[in-house]
Amino acid sequence: MSEAKSTARYRPETRLVHSGTLRSQYGETSEALFLTQGFVYDSAEQCEARFKGEDPGFLYSRFSNPTVSMFERRMIELEGAEAARATATGMAAVTTAILAPLKAGDHVVAAKAMFGSCRYVVEDLLPRYGIQSTLVDGLDLDQWKKAMRPNTKTCFLESPTNPTLEVLDIPAIAAIAHQGGARLIVDNVFATPIWQSPLSLEAFIAEHIHNFMRQTGPSMSPFNAWVLLKGLETLAVRVRAQTETAAKVADALAKHPKISRLLYPGRSDHPQAALVKKQMRAGSTLIGFEVKGGKAGAFRCLNALKISRISNNLGDAKSLVTHPATTTHQRLTPEARAELGISEGFIRFSAGLEHADDLIEDFAAALEKA
Repeated sequence: MSEAKSTARYRPETRLVHSGTLRSQYGETSEALFLTQGFVYDSAEQCEARFKGEDPGFLYSRFSNPTVSMFERRMIELEGAEAARATATGMAAVTTAILAPLKAGDHVVAAKAMFGSCRYVVEDLLPRYGIQSTLVDGLDLDQWKKAMRPNTKTCFLESPTNPTLEVLDIPAIAAIAHQGGARLIVDNVFATPIWQSPLSLEAFIAEHIHNFMRQTGPSMSPFNAWVLLKGLETLAVRVRAQTETAAKVADALAKHPKISRLLYPGRSDHPQAALVKKQMRAGSTLIGFEVKGGKAGAFRCLNALKISRISNNLGDAKSLVTHPATTTHQRLTPEARAELGISEGFIRFSAGLEHADDLIEDFAAALEKA
C-alpha cells in the first residue's frame, strides 16, 4: 500500500478528509475496507520479524488492521498526537487508558462529575485490582492539590462534564498532575476535537496502551473504523451546525418560565464562561436544563416532544434528549446526584441537524405540558 502523506500543515477540515489515507494497488478514492482477521507473509523469516516488531506490517486485526490504521492516523493528525489506538467503544478507550498503566498500590484522582460508566470504572472496578481513588470537585483546584499522594499515577476528568456541562481548567489540572508525577487523562467527548484540543501524549501509547490492547483485545473492528472514517469527513460541518443550533435553542429556552436553570458553555451566564473563552473555540452541541416540577415535569416534557427523541446517546444527526437521573447517572445515590447538580427535573439535550426554529417550537409546546 502507498504511504500516507502528512497533512499536519492543513486546517482541521482538510485533515478530516485526507489524513491517514493508504491506497492499495487499485488506486481507490475511498478508504479500502479490509475485513480480514489475519495476514500472510512472504517467508517464515518475515513472519518472525513481524512478530518481533522488526518488520513493519500487520499481524492480527485484533490489534492492527489497515482500515483501523487509517482511522488512527487521521485521529493522530486531527488531535496533534504522537500515536493513537482505536478501541471498540468509548468506554473501552476510557477503561484502557486508565487501567493499562496502573498496578496494585497506585492511586487515581478523578473529578466527581463524569459519565456514570466512567465513575463505575474509577469507584468500583479499580479497587478490585488494589487501585484506590479519590473523587474531587473538578472546579476546585485546591481539592486536586490536596488529593494528590506520592502513589498518585493518574488524574481523570471530563470537560465539559456529563451532563451538567461544567468546564474544568485543563491546563491548571494538568500542571497539578504533572507536578505530582501523574498523567492527566481527559474525556473530550462533549467538545470534540473541533472545539477543544487537550492532548499531549508523549510516549503513553507505546509504553502502556499498545501491548495492553494486543494482549486483551478491546480493539475497533475494521468495519467500524471505515464507518468512522466516513463520518470524520463531515465532522467539522456537522459539529459547527449542531453547535449553532444548540446555541439558538439555549437562548430560547433560557427565557422560558417553565425552566429554572439552563447550562450552555456558549452563553455568558455559564458559570465558567471566562474559562470557556480561554480553553474552547466554541460552545458545545449539548445543553442542560432543569424543568420545574421535578421528575414528573421532566417526564411530561420529554413525552410531549415530537422531534427530539428520548435516548441516552449523543452526537447523532437527530436531536436527542435524556433524563440523567434515571439513565446515565441512575446508579448514583440521590445525594451524589444532588452534589453534581443532577436534579430530578434535569434534562440533557443533544442538538441534531434539524432546523433550530422547529426544535424551539417543539420544546415550547412540550414545556406547556410540563
